[in-house]
Amino acid sequence: MSTPTRAEWEQRFQSLTIEGRAFIQGEYCDAASGETFDCISPVDGRFLTKVASCDTADADRAVASARATFESGVWSRLAPVKRKAIIIRFADLLEQNAAELGLLETLDMGKPISDSYHIDIPLSARALRWSGEAIDKIYDEVAATAHDELGLVTREPVGVVAAIVPWNFPLMMACWKLGPALATGNSVVLKPSEKSPLTAIRIAQLAIEAGIPPGVLNVLPGFGHTVGKALGLHMDVDTIVFTGSTRTAKQLMIYAGESNMKRVWLEAGGKSPNIVFADAPDLKEAAKAAASGIAFNQGEVCTAGSRLLVERSIKDQFLPLVIEALKTWKPGHPLDPETNVGALVDTQQLNTVLGYIEAGHADGAQLVAGGKRTLEETGGVYVEPTIFDGVSNAMKIAQEEIFGPVLSVITFDTPEEAIKIANDTQYGLAAAVWTRDISKAHLTAKALRAGSVWINQYDGGDMTAPFGGFKQSGNGRDKSLHAFDKYTEIKATWIKL
Repeated sequence: MSTPTRAEWEQRFQSLTIEGRAFIQGEYCDAASGETFDCISPVDGRFLTKVASCDTADADRAVASARATFESGVWSRLAPVKRKAIIIRFADLLEQNAAELGLLETLDMGKPISDSYHIDIPLSARALRWSGEAIDKIYDEVAATAHDELGLVTREPVGVVAAIVPWNFPLMMACWKLGPALATGNSVVLKPSEKSPLTAIRIAQLAIEAGIPPGVLNVLPGFGHTVGKALGLHMDVDTIVFTGSTRTAKQLMIYAGESNMKRVWLEAGGKSPNIVFADAPDLKEAAKAAASGIAFNQGEVCTAGSRLLVERSIKDQFLPLVIEALKTWKPGHPLDPETNVGALVDTQQLNTVLGYIEAGHADGAQLVAGGKRTLEETGGVYVEPTIFDGVSNAMKIAQEEIFGPVLSVITFDTPEEAIKIANDTQYGLAAAVWTRDISKAHLTAKALRAGSVWINQYDGGDMTAPFGGFKQSGNGRDKSLHAFDKYTEIKATWIKL
């Protein structure tokens, strides 16, 4: 796909119709209370639309719709091959509407349009299509039995799934959930973040156009403490799947225990180590990866390489390469196709990031790049990609998830020390290792307590590889065939012949 110019994107915006209502039983509707909240673009502070502020009454209605549709069998008992065809049409419609969806994503949460258009939307469609393609190729099991018995192990849809998704990759994270949830025959209530709800609201209508029956996919915009809490406590939600902060993830586990013991699958925070050994095969490539690993998507990435662990013997050589590489990551207008660093999602997140930068100063870390708000005259929310040197792993900026473009540089002397520092965090989402030594690479990867480990690259994998974390980064896995486990119950049926 070629990318339109900034002027063409601006022109598209002028003719864009933005939907902000909830979507229940196949129709857009206002919140039962009539309450709304303003959707403000972080790009320049412009008002986009009013969005329905759903609460308990809306959750009750959406869950009832999802339950009735599930029990009817119109989707849950449809042949897998037929569900596959519909989900693939859904993916096709995302691609056909990529310009509109990409524009909504950028206006809503501030990411560069080149990323929205060329990365987020295609990967969202890919997630749906891959899950749809897989569903009629997954077989159940026959147990090893005596000659006069037959033991069947079958997987059934769990029922009503509440999917609560984050604001940093709004559509892609939704599709990571929707793909396997819909493919396995469940009905879904999707709750997008109040910070970036627009693409989730829009694709609800595309689902109907694709042939997904009304009530199978419902979308409830609103706040976590209202509609999110209502879904967490709802007695008729069978499973909650969530991507977001560790704090909220823990609260959802509490809600499940206080209600019906619903299954809770969580992908939470990260503080990922990017380990560069002295024998890294290409220090320039490692430096470029370190820069992109913290600056891509404005650092608002759960797997951001926010801790750069550098072997002491190459630190003085390597750090200048990282600083130089980071100079190519400059905040700019998100509708400019040349921009690679957009706006932070909102002023609250800006203040959070600036607060961590202040904490880095206060703890004695050395600022060597960035560290300031920029482009304030635009009315938007921008911050310079930032590097702190001289960081100890005990510092606040090394322990807490910042969710912004702030890199902490930490030195080590031995592989054992690198592993100890890397694992010295509550999180365990991702990690990277740079070395020529294949044994060192494998031994380090085995020792790292992380759900994804990348060797001589930062960020890797596709829909075929599972994604999720150890420790307080969560449980369960998105992507790959392992994701289907979250949306199915396993049943044993034992037959006496």
